[in-house]
Amino acid sequence: MRVILAEDSTLLREGLVRLLAEEGHEVVAAVDDGAALLEATERHRPDVIVTDVRMPPAHSDEGLRAALEIRRRWPEIGVLVLSQYVEKRYATELITDDAGKVGYLLKDRVAQVGEFLDALERVAAGGAAFDPEVVRRLLARTTHVDPLTRLTTREREVLEKMAQGHTNAGIAEQLHVSQSAVEKHVNAIFDKLDLAHTTGFSRRVLAVLRFLGS
Repeated sequence: MRVILAEDSTLLREGLVRLLAEEGHEVVAAVDDGAALLEATERHRPDVIVTDVRMPPAHSDEGLRAALEIRRRWPEIGVLVLSQYVEKRYATELITDDAGKVGYLLKDRVAQVGEFLDALERVAAGGAAFDPEVVRRLLARTTHVDPLTRLTTREREVLEKMAQGHTNAGIAEQLHVSQSAVEKHVNAIFDKLDLAHTTGFSRRVLAVLRFLGS
């Protein structure tokens, strides 16, 4: 696949360039700030971009804001955030994007190269890849949401997996239950969150939004 990297750490950026090249991917650009990421994306139109959150000039949320702008302008391009930080406001926008092709991993928790490459390929192929810790931190501000107290422990587990971007089949595999059982839990979640008869919107996305307290 064709990839653009946005990372202000020269050592990490060059390491990722070499890793991806060794895996047969083409790194069409490697930049160190959000503005350069947007310019490179417009020029090269890659399959996927990998970006940090905090980059020059202010080292706040430049990379994540650039990622959301890329999602808005070129939704066919996959976006994988690889960072030390969870920026709650913009991370929630990414994690509830129903179009797929998004991911958010924490650098400190990517234990193996294969884990990173698997997430990258999943995002490029149209799926989602969210670190459970990212979801957990976003959920830290949602305990006051009353409808969620109606969910059973298993239903909350299913909803958390939904928030990580997993399909029903993927949830079934991770929780070691049948796919039909997951489907029953999902329908129960929709009922308890008063989404059973919602039309015109993705009930899955609305359920995740309720879960994140947005």
